[in-house]
Amino acid sequence: MTSTVAEVYERDGIVQVPELLSQAEVDQIKAAYMAQVAADHSLAIDDGVPAEDPLAQYPRFVHPHRRTDVEAGRLALELMLDSRILDVVTTLIGPALGAQSMFYFKPPGARGQALHQDNTFLRSHPETCLAAWIAIDDVDAENGGLAVVPGSHRVELVCPEPADLTESFTNVEVPVPDGMSKVQTRMRAGDVLFFHGSVVHGSRPNTSTDRFRRSLIFHYIPEESTEIASFYNPLVRPDRRTTVITEAIGGGPCGDYANAEP
Repeated sequence: MTSTVAEVYERDGIVQVPELLSQAEVDQIKAAYMAQVAADHSLAIDDGVPAEDPLAQYPRFVHPHRRTDVEAGRLALELMLDSRILDVVTTLIGPALGAQSMFYFKPPGARGQALHQDNTFLRSHPETCLAAWIAIDDVDAENGGLAVVPGSHRVELVCPEPADLTESFTNVEVPVPDGMSKVQTRMRAGDVLFFHGSVVHGSRPNTSTDRFRRSLIFHYIPEESTEIASFYNPLVRPDRRTTVITEAIGGGPCGDYANAEP
């Protein structure tokens, strides 16, 4: 008997839904974001990478859904609240609020992102966040696809250690919990990977010569959440109205690292 989405998520903390977006939709997203990054970096967050780094030309965009004055932002908001995605989100965590959107370009030669857990940043309480990671290109190990640690949603948030900066543009890394192991994902453009906010995940550099690893990512929290890190307010309801909940105070069990932006 085939396991349901909810059963796979409960077991692994991760579930991949194939072909949730069409190729035409993927192409539209790709075109909008490539046009936007060529026009300006106003949607980007400063990760402090040197000018010669491939990520300097293609920085990650954070909260594009808040910029509906540009096509990239309008698409982000539409897809954040798209019923195909929200139906899965609701199945996994119940009625939800949109907390964050991000777009990663990850061009050839770009470093990856060391293993981490999303709720270290979002600090959603009393439950955790949920990511919806949309592949905009076919992704695998060569172009820096995600590696995930199934079952790590059942452990507490793990405090990070220094990361290898030749491999990661972020400077801290969460170790793989004892008794668990990393699994390399493979996705086709239009597939969506949903995963729990405590799942340990990350990626290695894009070692391909000519393949981007673009991805559009949303984070959601349960509607009944009582607090979140201030960076994620205001939250977005399914009807597009915004709402604000109490700001999480303090650095949490991992100190100042938990105060950092994603």
